[in-house]
Amino acid sequence: MWLAISAINLAIAVILGAFGAHGLKTRASAEQLTWWHTSTEYFFYHAIGLLALAILAKAVPLFPIKASFILIQVGILFFCGSLYIMSLGAPRIFGAVTPFGGLLMILGWLTLAYHAVKFKA
Repeated sequence: MWLAISAINLAIAVILGAFGAHGLKTRASAEQLTWWHTSTEYFFYHAIGLLALAILAKAVPLFPIKASFILIQVGILFFCGSLYIMSLGAPRIFGAVTPFGGLLMILGWLTLAYHAVKFKA
């Protein structure tokens, strides 16, 4: 399941990146394009991270990755999602959600670090 979710995230990141590069180029402001680009970068970085977690789950089945995976996935939804919808014209108030998504992603990686230390992985 983790591997499939990671692959879907990566596919969506490619689709959204292409849409931003081609579909929004003439329709969005420079600020909106910057938001889109930032969102796509973070989406890719964290989707690749989720892929690494999925591989880790296969290689070390007893290593607990579920909490990290969920925190990062939900973080992607909030962080990237809020930037994407603002890029498409949603009110800037949605930007208040962005830091919460970033915090979830950070917590996901810190949770992984905690488990790595705890289990000496």
